[in-house]
Amino acid sequence: MTVSTMQLTTRLRTWALVAGLTGLLIAFGALIGGSFLWLFAGLAIAINLAGYFYSDRIALRAARAQPLTERQAPELFAIAHDLAQRASISLPRLYVMPGEQPNAFATGRDPQHSAVAMTNGLLTDIEPEQVCGVLAHEFAHIKNRDILVSSIAAIIAGAISAVTLMLQLSFLFGGQDEEGPPGMLGTLAAMILGPIGAMLLQLGVSRQREHLADATAAQLILNQA
Repeated sequence: MTVSTMQLTTRLRTWALVAGLTGLLIAFGALIGGSFLWLFAGLAIAINLAGYFYSDRIALRAARAQPLTERQAPELFAIAHDLAQRASISLPRLYVMPGEQPNAFATGRDPQHSAVAMTNGLLTDIEPEQVCGVLAHEFAHIKNRDILVSSIAAIIAGAISAVTLMLQLSFLFGGQDEEGPPGMLGTLAAMILGPIGAMLLQLGVSRQREHLADATAAQLILNQA
């Protein structure tokens, strides 16, 4: 299978999985019953809109990332400029975040509104060739346009976890009305099945996009060589 075929297949499957996460959130409302169905449907729409427009800000703020300038890291920017040119994308905004372990992530809604955050450990403890490999992987995520779906999937999964916690607290402190369809059984089903379904769907999104990013990154590095 060629990289282009993998890109198309992965995009279709990933969007299907994100749709599944959205459907799972709405299913919460259906299981609980009453007006919760419309409440959760509205929540799903709001989360998807927030993920589209603000996913990069949310992720960068959560990681406590600070912007990097070319003056601060000229060698890093030289690598980034070269990889961006090879990937045919705009140069992402570069950030540094706290952390001793070498790590990085890409975020944003499209290649024109993207960012890559790297830990201090990656920038100080790793050789430039290895940093290039890490950046190639993250730039591959941007090139393949899977940074948006992964951000939305993470936000929806987080919302499901938060809603599950609220249901558990309501159940424990007697706030749940046991009358009405489906009442207690629907709440129990949502509490048990919701987090499991969210985890499985998010893992499915992550697995597919990581395989494709590895293939694309290898292509960028080989072209560089």
